[in-house]
Amino acid sequence: MPWLTLAAAALLEVVWALALERSEGFTRFWPAAVGVTAAVLSFVLLAFALRDLPLGTAYAVWVGLGAVGVALSGIIALGESASPARLACLLLIVAGVAGLKLIEG
Repeated sequence: MPWLTLAAAALLEVVWALALERSEGFTRFWPAAVGVTAAVLSFVLLAFALRDLPLGTAYAVWVGLGAVGVALSGIIALGESASPARLACLLLIVAGVAGLKLIEG
Protein backbone atom coordinates (compact mmCIF):
# COMPACT_ATOMS: atom_id res chain seq x y z
CA MET A 1 0.00 0.00 0.00
CA PRO A 2 2.76 2.57 0.68
CA TRP A 3 4.02 2.16 -2.88
CA LEU A 4 0.56 2.93 -4.29
CA THR A 5 0.34 5.95 -2.00
CA LEU A 6 3.73 7.09 -3.25
CA ALA A 7 2.66 6.59 -6.88
CA ALA A 8 -0.46 8.71 -6.25
CA ALA A 9 1.73 11.39 -4.67
CA ALA A 10 3.94 11.39 -7.77
CA LEU A 11 0.90 11.65 -10.04
CA LEU A 12 -0.27 14.66 -8.05
CA GLU A 13 3.20 16.15 -8.49
CA VAL A 14 2.60 16.02 -12.24
CA VAL A 15 -0.81 17.64 -11.79
CA TRP A 16 0.51 20.52 -9.71
CA ALA A 17 3.41 21.22 -12.05
CA LEU A 18 1.15 21.33 -15.10
CA ALA A 19 -1.47 23.40 -13.30
CA LEU A 20 1.11 25.93 -12.14
CA GLU A 21 2.41 26.24 -15.70
CA ARG A 22 -1.16 26.95 -16.83
CA SER A 23 -1.63 29.50 -14.03
CA GLU A 24 0.73 31.87 -15.84
CA GLY A 25 2.56 32.95 -12.72
CA PHE A 26 -0.48 32.71 -10.45
CA THR A 27 -2.43 35.17 -12.59
CA ARG A 28 -5.17 32.64 -13.42
CA PHE A 29 -7.15 31.58 -10.37
CA TRP A 30 -8.39 28.07 -11.18
CA PRO A 31 -5.14 26.60 -12.50
CA ALA A 32 -3.33 28.15 -9.53
CA ALA A 33 -5.90 26.73 -7.09
CA VAL A 34 -5.63 23.27 -8.67
CA GLY A 35 -1.84 23.48 -8.54
CA VAL A 36 -1.64 24.48 -4.89
CA THR A 37 -4.25 21.90 -3.87
CA ALA A 38 -2.51 19.11 -5.79
CA ALA A 39 0.84 20.11 -4.26
CA VAL A 40 -0.53 19.95 -0.73
CA LEU A 41 -2.18 16.58 -1.39
CA SER A 42 1.04 15.30 -2.96
CA PHE A 43 3.01 16.25 0.15
CA VAL A 44 0.40 14.65 2.41
CA LEU A 45 0.50 11.37 0.46
CA LEU A 46 4.30 11.45 0.51
CA ALA A 47 4.18 11.86 4.28
CA PHE A 48 1.86 8.85 4.60
CA ALA A 49 4.15 6.75 2.39
CA LEU A 50 7.12 7.74 4.58
CA ARG A 51 5.50 5.90 7.48
CA ASP A 52 6.53 2.62 5.82
CA LEU A 53 9.25 3.49 3.30
CA PRO A 54 12.79 4.76 3.82
CA LEU A 55 13.09 8.52 3.30
CA GLY A 56 15.82 8.40 0.66
CA THR A 57 14.06 5.80 -1.44
CA ALA A 58 10.59 7.34 -1.15
CA TYR A 59 11.80 10.84 -1.95
CA ALA A 60 13.88 9.69 -4.93
CA VAL A 61 10.95 7.70 -6.33
CA TRP A 62 8.53 10.60 -5.76
CA VAL A 63 10.79 13.11 -7.48
CA GLY A 64 11.81 10.69 -10.25
CA LEU A 65 8.30 9.66 -11.20
CA GLY A 66 7.13 13.25 -10.96
CA ALA A 67 9.96 14.49 -13.17
CA VAL A 68 9.35 11.81 -15.78
CA GLY A 69 5.60 12.45 -15.70
CA VAL A 70 6.03 16.19 -16.11
CA ALA A 71 8.59 15.76 -18.91
CA LEU A 72 6.36 13.30 -20.78
CA SER A 73 3.35 15.58 -20.29
CA GLY A 74 5.39 18.42 -21.71
CA ILE A 75 6.27 16.33 -24.73
CA ILE A 76 2.71 15.09 -25.30
CA ALA A 77 0.63 18.13 -24.36
CA LEU A 78 2.94 21.09 -24.78
CA GLY A 79 4.97 20.13 -27.82
CA GLU A 80 8.31 20.03 -26.02
CA SER A 81 11.27 18.25 -27.57
CA ALA A 82 11.18 14.46 -27.76
CA SER A 83 14.77 14.07 -28.89
CA PRO A 84 16.33 10.63 -28.55
CA ALA A 85 18.80 11.96 -25.97
CA ARG A 86 16.01 13.42 -23.85
CA LEU A 87 13.99 10.21 -24.00
CA ALA A 88 17.09 8.18 -23.12
CA CYS A 89 17.67 10.34 -20.06
CA LEU A 90 14.05 9.87 -18.97
CA LEU A 91 14.50 6.12 -19.41
CA LEU A 92 17.51 6.27 -17.11
CA ILE A 93 15.38 7.96 -14.44
CA VAL A 94 12.74 5.23 -14.79
CA ALA A 95 15.45 2.56 -14.51
CA GLY A 96 16.74 4.19 -11.33
CA VAL A 97 13.26 4.36 -9.82
CA ALA A 98 12.60 0.72 -10.72
CA GLY A 99 15.94 -0.25 -9.20
CA LEU A 100 15.10 1.50 -5.93
CA LYS A 101 11.73 -0.26 -5.81
CA LEU A 102 13.35 -3.64 -6.41
CA ILE A 103 15.98 -3.05 -3.73
CA GLU A 104 13.44 -1.95 -1.12
CA GLY A 105 10.81 -4.54 -2.04
